[in-house]
Amino acid sequence: MPEAYIVEAVRTAGGRRGGKLAGVHPVDLAAQVLDAVIERSGIPGDAVEDVIMGCVSQGGEQAGQVGRNAVLASKKLAQSTPAVTIDRQCGSSQQSIQFAAQAVMSGTQDVVIAAGIESMSRVPMGSTYKLFYDAGLGKNKSPGLEEKFPGINFNQFAGAEMIAKKYGYTREKLDDYSLNSHRKAVAATQGGKFKDEIVPIEVETAEGKELHTSDEGIRYDASAEGMAGVKKLSEDGVLTAASSSQICDGASAVLIVSEEALKKYNLKPLAKIVNLTVTAGDPVVMLEEPLFATDKALKKAGLSIDDIDLYEVNEAFASVPVAWLEHVKADPNKLNVNGGAIALGHPLGASGTKLMATLVHELKRRGGRYGLQTMCEGGGVANVTIIENCDWQGDVAQAAE
Repeated sequence: MPEAYIVEAVRTAGGRRGGKLAGVHPVDLAAQVLDAVIERSGIPGDAVEDVIMGCVSQGGEQAGQVGRNAVLASKKLAQSTPAVTIDRQCGSSQQSIQFAAQAVMSGTQDVVIAAGIESMSRVPMGSTYKLFYDAGLGKNKSPGLEEKFPGINFNQFAGAEMIAKKYGYTREKLDDYSLNSHRKAVAATQGGKFKDEIVPIEVETAEGKELHTSDEGIRYDASAEGMAGVKKLSEDGVLTAASSSQICDGASAVLIVSEEALKKYNLKPLAKIVNLTVTAGDPVVMLEEPLFATDKALKKAGLSIDDIDLYEVNEAFASVPVAWLEHVKADPNKLNVNGGAIALGHPLGASGTKLMATLVHELKRRGGRYGLQTMCEGGGVANVTIIENCDWQGDVAQAAE
């Protein structure tokens, strides 16, 4: 079976709600990361055979096939480049990666961009359906769903609290994890570790135009005392806004190609796709599925968790990665080593390709072999993607020769 390779992986720096990226139309923001992977790779724009764009809130400025609109706004891609916009909730652009890799591995296409966009300032979370429900134009549960799940409202926050209760996590434990996310993000930013993955975006500020190159959500003064002072999200729960992912504006993109394209365009691959897994489980607890999806992915790949050098597990809520660590018996020193969504933000449909950009570049920097990425998603779904560093000595390193 043909292999699929990651050649470029980029993201914007995260923008806080109402922050520096709030003035940028999501179509134009997405177009800039598409252009970046073309420019950095040196591949001709008309070589791209498809763009698969993840986006959760497909309404307002993100409606009308935002992926195709981003292609049309691009300065590098041909007008003839097709695109599709997909929604697998928080895993939308991780699924973009998997669909792109599947297209390449099937031999159907040779050059595909997987990407994601979410402007949570301009298209608020939930706005795509709230307007209809508030106007009395429908219900969030069909009669069929109500029959199977009577009286249950599917809620990710409730699921995160269920995980914390199931595993016996205290608020202090989750606050401590969250504080470390900020500290790691601070160290990574100050150490220049995001430099290779971040695409500078020109923004308008009160002082004039500037380049947005640093994640806005990081709390450089985060402290245990400050975390402890944040009000709980529910009276009988343990989670707070400080132990939850931040609302964020952002875009990201990954260029995925075949071995034939590597040779044709003289490209140097960053990583090879090793495993693509997606599973679904309990839609009520919902966010626990990455634990079981990881078990399945490792088994399919013939690997153990000890073989994996780095893991990116989306920090939707602190209880998710903490439970993941415990379940798979993973090394906490390999998890989200540059911080996660609690510090850096979670731009919903853009997070999958965002995490991959961080994982690919950090794996290369450290000289590790395998990296694993997983994401909890609405409805009890989870994606797992395993990659292999192409700088690792072995047959992968010779793929482009």
